[in-house]
Amino acid sequence: MKKTILFLLSTLLTASLPAQVTERQRPTEWQQLIPGARFMDRFLPMPDGKQAQGIWGTDSVQNRFVDNGIELPDISFWGGNILQTSDGTYHLYVCGWPESSPKGHMFWGKSTVYHATSNSLHGPYKVINSIGKGHNPEAFRLSDDRVVVYVIDGYYIAPNENSLVWNYQQFSFDPRDRKIIEGLSNLTFARRPDGSRLMICRGGGAWISRDGLSTYQQVSNGRVYPAVEGEFEDPVVWRDSLQYHLIVNDWLGRIAFYQRSKDGIHWVTEQGEAYMPGIAHHQDGSVENWFKYERPKVFQDPEGRVTQMNFAVIDTLKWEDKTCDRHSSKNICIPLNKGLLLSVLNEQEINAKTKRIEVRIKAEEGFDPQTEVDVPSLRFGSFTEVNLGRGCKAVKTRHDGKDLIVVFNGKGSGIGPDEFAPKLIGRDTKGGLLFGYARLPYVDYRPALLSTRRPIADKETNQLKLTIENFGLSDSQPAKAEVWSNGQLVASGDVRALKPYEAAELSLNPVAPLGDACEVVISRDGQELERVSFPPTSSR
Repeated sequence: MKKTILFLLSTLLTASLPAQVTERQRPTEWQQLIPGARFMDRFLPMPDGKQAQGIWGTDSVQNRFVDNGIELPDISFWGGNILQTSDGTYHLYVCGWPESSPKGHMFWGKSTVYHATSNSLHGPYKVINSIGKGHNPEAFRLSDDRVVVYVIDGYYIAPNENSLVWNYQQFSFDPRDRKIIEGLSNLTFARRPDGSRLMICRGGGAWISRDGLSTYQQVSNGRVYPAVEGEFEDPVVWRDSLQYHLIVNDWLGRIAFYQRSKDGIHWVTEQGEAYMPGIAHHQDGSVENWFKYERPKVFQDPEGRVTQMNFAVIDTLKWEDKTCDRHSSKNICIPLNKGLLLSVLNEQEINAKTKRIEVRIKAEEGFDPQTEVDVPSLRFGSFTEVNLGRGCKAVKTRHDGKDLIVVFNGKGSGIGPDEFAPKLIGRDTKGGLLFGYARLPYVDYRPALLSTRRPIADKETNQLKLTIENFGLSDSQPAKAEVWSNGQLVASGDVRALKPYEAAELSLNPVAPLGDACEVVISRDGQELERVSFPPTSSR
């Protein structure tokens, strides 16, 4: 693992980088990350496949498996993700354009979306038909089993994966009086537990649709990405049985960041690279040295854990891929370590005074935690501690059926009131990586999400009209709303308890004038739930 990381860093930080790449300085803390801390440590060797002679591509990718993902000599492929049907067939929805196109890679704006299938998750995938025009597709299945294939500026919908006719439609969007962040393109979607959808747009705004087709409502007041320098695009969001995950790529720095959230709105960013050039490696340690990895998509197991990621890869600068030359692009499949199923047994909230923390490691098909876990190697606690080799140490174990209960000394866990999914890192008895995130019994993983619209002055009644909506998955508690403008409290009022997707219309009596710019704060028991600054209407 250490050699792999050093190779990846040397690949990225080479002195002769092309003009499309800039070097990003890593935080000093990242130098102390232990193996398993980075998301990219979860990538596994690609399954052995077929290699060929005389294929397109620079020398750095001539050792690739041509039957991994999808690859054809006369089509440049890009983007795409995979769905599976009950018969075991894997369906890849990917876009592409002729390699002979007069503009080479720059013909991407006239992409065709293809439907390809395989009996193997990692391919090879064979095109069986085309769906229509479009770029950067992402497919998802609705609660009624209809399939949606999103493309930039619209989507295709059909009764199921095998449909021959796909209808083109367009989503509707309600920014809810907020600024749309960098436009609405390259959308990515995660299913929420009630069948609704969380969407993250390229700019990093968070949106929610009640069923995946109805109007998407903007619920963020800024981008949810890490507050660091970067030219961000290619977000991919998903939810497992515990939490939401988000990876976003800095295309100029060729480095991606990994984030987690319990509600899809408020995110923490883990240290270390999520992925970067060099992650596609073989069983023998050799690397497919693609110039760029973009448009990541995930394939999830029944628990929502990622078992494979798909990437669009290209062997050179995009504008150097010209018509009928030796350059092109394809979609590749890279397997991932999916992690463990973990839960904390402590009923009381964990803090710095907690002496013992009990963690259940669940047995699964093909995994016996009672015989395969190297218990002394385990560290448990907040990712801020565990990723740096700190955290709690195991003091004893016991068996519960087929599961393993590990008791940790609570010292140094780093778990505070904001922790929603503490992390475990360790090794199995063969030296392989073990990791996972644990469910806390006292955390609400389906919280209410109160969100405001812009206050409106009613000149006839001399009142402020304020709409508060609950986009969460549980009933909200009574809360307080305050309207501020020009540094003054304009009005305040009580917000009654709201059911999911319910709205409250407040009529407030102002004590100060409402300026063109204002701010609304929603709080409960002194805890701030949302703060939204609405700019002057002339600037929106």
